[in-house]
Amino acid sequence: MGEPQAIQSIEQNHASRRWKVVFLIVGIILIGANLRAPLTSVGPLVPAIRENLGISNAVAGTITTLPLLAFAFLSPFAPKISRRFGVELTLFVALIALATGILLRSSGGVAALFAGTILLGLAIALGNVLLPGFIKQHFSERLGVMTGIYSVSMNLCGAIASGLSVPLAASAGFGWSGALRVWAVLAFIAVFFWLPQLRRKKQTAVPGGNRSGSRLWHSRLAWQVTLFMGLQSLIFYVVITWLPDILQQKGMDAGSAGWMLSMMQFSVLPFTFIVPVLAGRQENQRGIAAATAVLFTAGLIGILFDDSALLLLWVIFTGIGAGSAFSLAMMFFSLRTKSTQEAAELSGMAQSFGYLLASVGPVLFGGLHDLTHSWTIPLTMLIAASVLIFVTGLSVGKKGYVTSSAQK
Repeated sequence: MGEPQAIQSIEQNHASRRWKVVFLIVGIILIGANLRAPLTSVGPLVPAIRENLGISNAVAGTITTLPLLAFAFLSPFAPKISRRFGVELTLFVALIALATGILLRSSGGVAALFAGTILLGLAIALGNVLLPGFIKQHFSERLGVMTGIYSVSMNLCGAIASGLSVPLAASAGFGWSGALRVWAVLAFIAVFFWLPQLRRKKQTAVPGGNRSGSRLWHSRLAWQVTLFMGLQSLIFYVVITWLPDILQQKGMDAGSAGWMLSMMQFSVLPFTFIVPVLAGRQENQRGIAAATAVLFTAGLIGILFDDSALLLLWVIFTGIGAGSAFSLAMMFFSLRTKSTQEAAELSGMAQSFGYLLASVGPVLFGGLHDLTHSWTIPLTMLIAASVLIFVTGLSVGKKGYVTSSAQK
């Protein structure tokens, strides 16, 4: 009887471990899904929010800018918070805060809109910084695949959110506030699936102190990764905020413009999986970075100058460039570091300064449009940023490590 019982016990342990891994993967996917949808759902609704609340384009741009400022503020502290409380608990609290922020943002009024936006931005910042290092620690042998899965989840839900915003607000009668409130449901689902991670006897922590973090400040490569992260974020958040308005000025109705933004994000889904896998298998990512920048540049030039049916193609090019650049930036946090600690510190640094750079975009570009009554100057600036991504990507794409760079 002893041997059969031992075999049964082993089988039960294997089954238990399998389910733990399944819940962990599903939890990561759901957290990824929540990192983009609360933001992309806003862009198509900006005209309705602006009209309903009586605010200017520049003020409306802060709806997207405030989360970026929250990212910039909290990102450097995220590794320290996770060392104190553990990554699992930190992410759990972040999901609760995210759901609360979504509900507060859509409760009505300008003050609630901005307060809820700040809260959900702080929550998303924790997920943005901690997930790459968490994946590196738990799935080091499948880093590219897991990064790809998490990126696909993020972009898929972001695309769905963009496409559903106007139909939910208009056709379903939810209004802009109800259309934004819907995404709290996704956050609560993620909370449920993340609960098993709180039962771990030992919470995952980002090891070590601030030694590697201080060295990053003297690393040229770390600053190049930061610039790459910031430039791609700048372009993405300007596009998701103002593309519907740009397209409406070209003659599209609000619903079609929202679905164009959605199509932009759907088009990138295969690439958000393929790019991390390819990047993880190559020692040199310069070719991928260059191709990403070329797609960005071509897409933005097309959006600026073309009013024909080819406009959809240019929007898709921009989307593929955005998704590929983001996935590549996430991979650089792991590929250019030697440990989980370094990955978390680089992620915090790059996302803090990167999103600070990106936060300038929506407000600045909205203000420029208010002044010039044209999107020519803002789009030209985005094209220049895509050229800088090309130059920066060639440097970041070379094999190397940020701590080695700091010692030179």
